Amino acid sequence: MGREQSLDGAPKRPADVICLSHLRWNFVFQRPQHLLTRCARGRRVFFVEEAIEGAGAPHLDVHEASPGVHVVVPCLPAGTSDEESVACQEELLAGLVHQRRVEDYLLWYYTPMALPFTRRLSPRAVVYDCMDELSAFAGAPRALRERETELLSRASLVLTGGHSLYEAKRRRHPNVHALPSSVDVEHFGRARRVVVEPADQAQIPQPRLGFFGVLDERMDVDLLAAVAEARPDFQIVMVGPVVKIDPARLPRPRNIHYLGKKAYDELPSYLAGWDVAILPFARNESTRFISPTKTPEYLAGGKPVVSTSIHDVVKPYGELGFARIADTPADFIAAVDACLAPPRGAAAQRQARARLSLIDTHLAGMSWDGTWAQIEALLDAAMSLHGRSAREK
Repeated sequence: MGREQSLDGAPKRPADVICLSHLRWNFVFQRPQHLLTRCARGRRVFFVEEAIEGAGAPHLDVHEASPGVHVVVPCLPAGTSDEESVACQEELLAGLVHQRRVEDYLLWYYTPMALPFTRRLSPRAVVYDCMDELSAFAGAPRALRERETELLSRASLVLTGGHSLYEAKRRRHPNVHALPSSVDVEHFGRARRVVVEPADQAQIPQPRLGFFGVLDERMDVDLLAAVAEARPDFQIVMVGPVVKIDPARLPRPRNIHYLGKKAYDELPSYLAGWDVAILPFARNESTRFISPTKTPEYLAGGKPVVSTSIHDVVKPYGELGFARIADTPADFIAAVDACLAPPRGAAAQRQARARLSLIDTHLAGMSWDGTWAQIEALLDAAMSLHGRSAREK
């Protein structure tokens, strides 16, 4: 990205980014972290999380979580009303902008619910990175749809985390771009070489069916239970935190193993020990627009993939033959068995190698670095357009 010049001819620092997120930076390393760590190589990033309540006067907890990424947590007194919360956060953010000399910046939204306390800010451009249809999730605020409509009216640029989301948003804004989940091929490619297994997985027998990600209302717990019951020889390994659902809802047969949340750096070592990687998502409103980042991550690790018929998995991975699609317990089991069957004969082995080569070629064009380069170009265009509009006024 080329740097602009200030009035005295010196290079001007690229605009800072104030990101408003419903996700915690240290929760699960996913799209926001991938994009904003790359953004922070050239810009200051202030990642503003949802407020927390506690003791003491309203204040901001600010710390640098990654080079150039400053995580900002508004801390409010217990019992703060919604109206007071908006006023406090508005004042706290204004203070942050002043104290950190954030003079040229853009607002980057992951949640429309941050609009009430950011309306008075004066960004150079507004970006809405729509990575999920939040209004379809359990417990979604009633005002979310209305706030999203307002955000779309204010946004200079809209990004979507998948093609199904793009189709849902493209008629609602003139500058929408589909930028589906990318993959760090080198990172997850370690799963093809890992020899030493994590201690909590090493004692689990094989064959292993594995999943990593958030365990929430999007999980098809009935499918998991049925597969585990029908095939007690399958060992199902579930890696990730349980969120927004009662853990008691999760099936607990002896052959399903819940290993909890793991760090991003640990995931390839778990993936390495699986025979089949699975995406057992329910088919409901909360999964209608998802584009699971883990699909290309599983493939980068060299694992066969079995998924329910999630739109952004079927297209392209199912259609290309990179993932098997199955919705019923019987079909899911049959798909897993097909993955477990070794290729017999020279022709089948050549076909398997050719398929892996095709997958690797496909993944080579899906790097997060490449995705960020596309976004940088879109940001430049959006800010340039904003600058021209301001001059014309």
